[in-house]
Amino acid sequence: MMNSLIQGILLGGYYALIASGLTFMFSVMRIINLAHGSLAVVAAYALFALAKNLGVSPFTGLLIVLPLMAIAGFLLQRFVLDRSLRAGALVPILATFGLAIVLDNTLFEIFGANTTSLAPFVGSLSYDSIELPGGIYVGVLAVYIFATAVVVLVGLQLLLSFTPIGRAIRATSEDPDTAGLVGINARLMTATAAAIALVTVGIAGAALGMRGTFDAYSGGAQLLFAFEAAVIGGAGSVWGTLLGGIVLALAQSFGAQISPLGFLIAGHAVFFLVLFVRLLLPRLAERMRRQA
Repeated sequence: MMNSLIQGILLGGYYALIASGLTFMFSVMRIINLAHGSLAVVAAYALFALAKNLGVSPFTGLLIVLPLMAIAGFLLQRFVLDRSLRAGALVPILATFGLAIVLDNTLFEIFGANTTSLAPFVGSLSYDSIELPGGIYVGVLAVYIFATAVVVLVGLQLLLSFTPIGRAIRATSEDPDTAGLVGINARLMTATAAAIALVTVGIAGAALGMRGTFDAYSGGAQLLFAFEAAVIGGAGSVWGTLLGGIVLALAQSFGAQISPLGFLIAGHAVFFLVLFVRLLLPRLAERMRRQA
């Protein structure tokens, strides 16, 4: 029981990490990026290509990949999402869905259908463990990923709360027209926010590649986990993302103890339960208010 609890919390760190960019983009631009998971896989493959072809460590490779992800996010917002938003809220979702399909199939054409991993390029970190009291072992890499998730979430919160660019991003998310009246370039701020979100996606892609295997079509599953963690924690909430990731992972961890299929079924069940409650409670509160 204790082992499942600890392992679930650590896995929740990964879910929170991959959900952080999705939550950040939604909280700022009210856009659900359906290419989120595919972009994480792109980052993982970029690190893999650097490690395999040039001998660059995945950690060093992040110094190359993360700036490229930031540029990709900036361009994605400036030339795709910003323009598609003018046609309605549904169009950006369709645009990112189409982008995900393009990315998945492009990765398949380049790298094939075989699964791969960054584990061979990080040495013993992929299998090193720490022994806790009671004979419980936890992976060092899992601990690092959890710590990274906390650092990323704290960094996003500090950025939004205490920096001029963060305040400009928040002002733009509240009312872009009014923000423009006080000298804030709304288009630049949304593009900057997308760049920041894609940096977190790049970090999540590195974690994905180091902790397990991935293939060209792994993006869909990563998007699903990120979306469920974000909804459970409260869409748009930075700290709620960490809580949502942990709750989702704990449900999966304990579900796996019941049945091998319980890993996914329990996670989905908790997601639908939380979603149902979030949709039902406001209606019940409104009905009770009218009756009063």
